[in-house]
Amino acid sequence: MGRSAEKLHFVGVAGNGMSALAQLRAWEGCTVSGSDRLADRGSLGQAGQRLSAAGVSILPQDGSGVSSATARVVVSSAIEEGNPDLLRAAALGVPLVHRADELASFASARKTVAVAGTSGKSTVTAMLFHILSRAKREPSVAAGAALTSLRREGLLGNAWLGKSELLVLEADESDGSIGRYHPFIGLLLNLSKDHKELGELMALFSGFKAASESFIVSADAPGLDELRPGAMTYGFRAGELRGRALSLGTEGSRFEVEGVEFRLPLVGAHNADNALAAVAAATRLGVGLAQAAEALAGFRGVHRRFERVGQAGGVEVVDDFAHNPEKVRAALAAAHLRARRVLAVFQLHGFAPARFLKKEFIAAFLQALGPEDVLWLPDIYYAGGTAAKDVSARDYAEALLAAGKNARHAPERSALPLEIAASAKAGDLVLIMGARDPSLPELAAEVLAALRRRF
Repeated sequence: MGRSAEKLHFVGVAGNGMSALAQLRAWEGCTVSGSDRLADRGSLGQAGQRLSAAGVSILPQDGSGVSSATARVVVSSAIEEGNPDLLRAAALGVPLVHRADELASFASARKTVAVAGTSGKSTVTAMLFHILSRAKREPSVAAGAALTSLRREGLLGNAWLGKSELLVLEADESDGSIGRYHPFIGLLLNLSKDHKELGELMALFSGFKAASESFIVSADAPGLDELRPGAMTYGFRAGELRGRALSLGTEGSRFEVEGVEFRLPLVGAHNADNALAAVAAATRLGVGLAQAAEALAGFRGVHRRFERVGQAGGVEVVDDFAHNPEKVRAALAAAHLRARRVLAVFQLHGFAPARFLKKEFIAAFLQALGPEDVLWLPDIYYAGGTAAKDVSARDYAEALLAAGKNARHAPERSALPLEIAASAKAGDLVLIMGARDPSLPELAAEVLAALRRRF
């Protein structure tokens, strides 16, 4: 049986990495099904519709999606051993394959650029894919977030199967799977504590460099000195590809590379860094600076990456995926480019990350929150599974309040839209931050609706 005729089943198919790969295999011609807790709860929504439209059948997570005809069941590190689909696969002798191994297999047949780092991967992956697409290189992409341009075509947005051998993928370090890729170009953006301690992350990134045919790394990001020898470097303070004359504005940024002006319609210094990383990889693939600049000027962004939801009464509402300390810093810094006062909501995801990064999160908020800002902390988003519930959003709020920040525990999240609308005044920016919970965009929309009712 040829690969294009294989029958595959993805467990946890709504996850960003899983859904991208499921779509790519379906577009290749495989028969693809998937199951997910969110679908069983009836909360998959539009994502489920778009997966179905891409050829992925959504089935209950009760083992019914696995049969003797299934070539393999694709799983991630988040799937527990007692999952009914896994038990059914074991009973039938159907092999289990980790998502990263399945993606590595897909990538091995292509000229792959793998984007790594603890922040910015999704945006850089999307930017590079956009540059290569505009340069008529017809790449494929497997991203950790949805590209706005692809979503506007009715797609889920985090994957596309191109006609060329080029593939841009997001290489995840959170579960250690980054070591399974052997890319044509490895691109490393930064290093900060997220999921793992710095030493463990450095070991993973060192292996990533060794497995890459060529390597590109930030010259500005701290902690990466030992990975720079022999690599192409980029940065605004140093680097082989050097960005200069950086200007940050309320609607985007401008900078120059070798005399070519770049105008980026995304807010924040972190997005200028992201753009420079994408440009570095694009030049290594033979795309000229002028072509890259023209492409980035029309880049439409990534879903939930400082995504503007709307405005009412002079108050802007922005939705952002920020979920680690550095991303929180970056999102709040970008918000302060647009507004003097930020009304922020941050929803922690998972008890383990909330416990592991508590010190770093507190430090990030102490540094990034302005004196007039307000921070609401809803209860931790819990997707299920086994977890020690020995940390809470209240712990965070009390620590920040004791340090002089206006931080509030919000156990009744449904009350937030009215509370925020009552607090808001013209010139404020409402920033919704958090990951994993698919209802966060709905919260942002509800805040905007409450503002419109008030103003």
